[in-house]
Amino acid sequence: MHKTFVIDGPAQIEVRLTSGEVEVDPTAVDSIEVELSAHDEESQRLVDDARVELQGNHLIVDVPNKRGGFNWGIMFGRQGISCRIRCPQSSALTVKTKSADVVARGTLGSLNVTGASGDIEAIRVEGGVNVRSASGDIRIEEARASVNIQTASGDVELESVRGPANVASASGDVVIGEAYDNVNVNTVSGDQEHGAVMRGEVHAQSVSGDVTVAVRRGSKVYLDCNTVSGDTSSELELLGDEPTGDGPLVEVRAKTVSGDIRITRAAAPEMQPPADNDTSAQEVHA
Repeated sequence: MHKTFVIDGPAQIEVRLTSGEVEVDPTAVDSIEVELSAHDEESQRLVDDARVELQGNHLIVDVPNKRGGFNWGIMFGRQGISCRIRCPQSSALTVKTKSADVVARGTLGSLNVTGASGDIEAIRVEGGVNVRSASGDIRIEEARASVNIQTASGDVELESVRGPANVASASGDVVIGEAYDNVNVNTVSGDQEHGAVMRGEVHAQSVSGDVTVAVRRGSKVYLDCNTVSGDTSSELELLGDEPTGDGPLVEVRAKTVSGDIRITRAAAPEMQPPADNDTSAQEVHA
């Protein structure tokens, strides 16, 4: 199935697809192209029954569920449906699925995904990111607004987050490259790596996972680190007084049961020389 619609400006895209893949290419101008491709006979029947329509700037792609029976094809990876959408830049994407992978190759206006085991990958999201997943991995290169992610065993990788970030994972690892706002991460056994925090509050809690927080040079930092049986170490110069200086303030509050906590300095940003002043910190153990 292939359909093309004329549209003025970014779209609100809503996709319902049980399994397969959703691929979005936000490079079109004044149009939306939708292609549904089936990989087996049963999936072709579902494509034939699919609803694909544009209401104003709201695109709906609704593929019905499989009509009962045990699906051997999904077990061996032979079934599913590929949904490819080419749309204007800054379009908002909402996907509801069970096991479909979601890939966005350009700039989205916002990203909302509810799924079970599918992986999620996006290059750039201008608005909010909201994801609820069970075991799928999540990777976003640049999130320019708030991020809210809940997952059970999937790994989470955010290269750059401009807005506040809230991430909860049970056994998945969480990696945040650069954070420019408040960060709140909770894991059970998953490790946490905060590559470069610059300002705001960083709340990092884990049971058995290790926590590493790197503070960008030039930032003042207040540390409140607490672990029951894990080790705590800091590369920062610890002062008894309140941090002073003109740099932004970072409050790091890390807590684990058996996981290790490590506070370090972040690498200098590319194309920028490191600041002359070292990072200073005050450490408090609750």
